[in-house]
Amino acid sequence: MNDISTKFYNAFIVKDRWQLYIQGLGVTIEIAVLAGLIGIVIGCIVALMKLSEPKKGHRHSLWWYIATAYVDIIRGTPSVLQLLIMWFIVFASSNNGVLVASLSFGINSGAYVSEIIRAGILAVDKGQMEAGRSLGLSKAQTMKEIVLPQAFKNVLPPIGNEFITLIKETAIVGYVSLSDLTRVASQISSRTYEAFMPLIGAAVIYFVLIKILTLLLEAFERRLRKSDLR
Repeated sequence: MNDISTKFYNAFIVKDRWQLYIQGLGVTIEIAVLAGLIGIVIGCIVALMKLSEPKKGHRHSLWWYIATAYVDIIRGTPSVLQLLIMWFIVFASSNNGVLVASLSFGINSGAYVSEIIRAGILAVDKGQMEAGRSLGLSKAQTMKEIVLPQAFKNVLPPIGNEFITLIKETAIVGYVSLSDLTRVASQISSRTYEAFMPLIGAAVIYFVLIKILTLLLEAFERRLRKSDLR
């Protein structure tokens, strides 16, 4: 027991190391939030591109091919490789690691969010589009005023799950020397020559954060279901 107490003291209390975990958690959340927002914007645009109507005589539109290529490339390559490409090639001259990581994860997340949004739009009954057009609305107006609000109600829970996944994926930012929660735990482990307590401590922090977000998401889903029954 004393040995465990000593390891805990060295990992969290000595030199106020607990503050490093807090700072690392802040970096993790900052990157995840920025990436999540970027991913939603990109996902909306790509989803609409994939749903764009083809020209007469063509099977798909040019926008569909561009969006499909983007989704295939992003989903077909490791996120850590994408991060390294962004850091060492695309933004090699940048010193803002948080921004580069956020863009990298945002672009990655956008590919998955686009498929979620596309599926949500396709899940809306086609009669909604026809009803909007019969009221004199243009296709764009019908999509904006009728279809998208219903689609977003369907896709918000899976987008929430995507954000939770994004938080865990940010653990690889240590590859570009960002001091997120995982890297802080690794650094403290190397200073104390003890891996168990720093890494388990980081795992507990991740678990608590994800559990809180999961409970909030479940509560939000329950509210959505209640509104559907009214």
